[in-house]
Amino acid sequence: MAINDRTTAKPGHNRYEELAEEIVRQIAANVLRPGDRLPSIRQTCRTRHLSPSTVFQAYDLLENRGLIRAVPRAGYFVNPPPSAQAPEPEMSTPPEGAHPVDITDLVYEILSSVKSRKIVPFGSAFPGPLLFPLDSLRKALSSSTRSLGIWSTFDDLPPGNERLRRQIGKRYLTQGLSVAADEIVLTNGALEALNLCLQAVARPGDAVVVESPSFYAALLSLERLQLKAIEVPTHPREGVDLSRLAHVLETQRPKACWLMTNFQNPLGCSLSREKKHALVDLLSDNEVPLIEDDVYGELHHTNEPPSSAKTFDQRGLVMHCSSFSKTLSPGYRVGWVAAGRFANSVRRLKLMTSLSGSIPAQATLAEYLQQGGYDRHLRQLRAALKRQKEALIDSVTRHFPRDVRLTRPEGGYFVWVDLPWDTVDALAVYWKALANQISIAPGPMFSNHGGFRNCLRLNFGHPWTPQAEQAIATLGRIVRRQPGRL
Repeated sequence: MAINDRTTAKPGHNRYEELAEEIVRQIAANVLRPGDRLPSIRQTCRTRHLSPSTVFQAYDLLENRGLIRAVPRAGYFVNPPPSAQAPEPEMSTPPEGAHPVDITDLVYEILSSVKSRKIVPFGSAFPGPLLFPLDSLRKALSSSTRSLGIWSTFDDLPPGNERLRRQIGKRYLTQGLSVAADEIVLTNGALEALNLCLQAVARPGDAVVVESPSFYAALLSLERLQLKAIEVPTHPREGVDLSRLAHVLETQRPKACWLMTNFQNPLGCSLSREKKHALVDLLSDNEVPLIEDDVYGELHHTNEPPSSAKTFDQRGLVMHCSSFSKTLSPGYRVGWVAAGRFANSVRRLKLMTSLSGSIPAQATLAEYLQQGGYDRHLRQLRAALKRQKEALIDSVTRHFPRDVRLTRPEGGYFVWVDLPWDTVDALAVYWKALANQISIAPGPMFSNHGGFRNCLRLNFGHPWTPQAEQAIATLGRIVRRQPGRL
């Protein structure tokens, strides 16, 4: 039997608005405080004689206004007021000049220590696998492998599976960007695409521009290829400093730029559409190629998808790299590059480096994309990541010292936490957290000069649970016990 709402709303008000206004008054009167859990939907229905749909509407209204947040499998919680939100970090100030890279030992040590499933994965580089449409992918795998032709081993040599490249080309069209299928080269994940792009435009001893802080895999690639890194100041919200980049282009003459234009790892920052246009114009004027690492572009938390720098490329100087690893299937390791004028060089390098990618994996993703469920999955994934971001930020705000600084990205799944005290050692925090079965990504992983020792990167890509909440509380205690914080 359906529940009937027995309360009488004021003229001009719906019952859900009445309930929402009452909760607002309770928050304003400090009856409900930041972090408090609201009564469950079932409890509110029973005590107030309201229907579930009425309570859901009230809570949705409050959530849209930023007053509460939904935590999967835990309920609804009161958000801190805007005035209580932590400030964002300041722009980075890396050393000037081009420097050899030496970071492999540190990164390898950290990545090797966090493989256990028992560890709370705030240091992970991937979102939680349960967020992906695994059943649909299994069906696509079964269907696509049955129809693989006996000549597919030869047909899918670089540039790769034609059907998948056409599907990727169609996705570019939805972004207002026309990319020929022949320009797209399929690779073993985005990282191979990025490495092939580096090899196409740079030789040992050359210098390449990267952000500061920078994705550690970019630094590892530069080290492996014996390239030098020029780290450019990067704002935690607005991205790379174009005025500083212009100076570097004039004085250092780098061979390429490797930049993440959307939801950069680790900061989460993005260049505005206007800034991307200005970036492409600046690099074009200097004949410097852009290796655009855009693996997080599809993971925006707003209704408006971001543009890519590739959108403004008129001369084929932008090599746009992405993959399905962050959005659909990490284990399939399928990425690509729309390589512009360098497409032929990248194809040849791919053939010499790894011959081809996984033929069944490429066929599976082509089948899945053609079935038309990808955008529906992305909408669900984006909504989940947004909820998890809000839960993590709220938890850090409550459990960390009050003077902590952190980013509030509009996409991706990373938050950068700045602990603005000279005495804090992120590596010491890392090891103490690991002893408590918690992984984090310490700031020095993202620097060629050993910087960001007071910074942490936290991953909100896994479903938020009471265990995650407890882990942040433990991290907060570890940080508070650092020297100088007693």
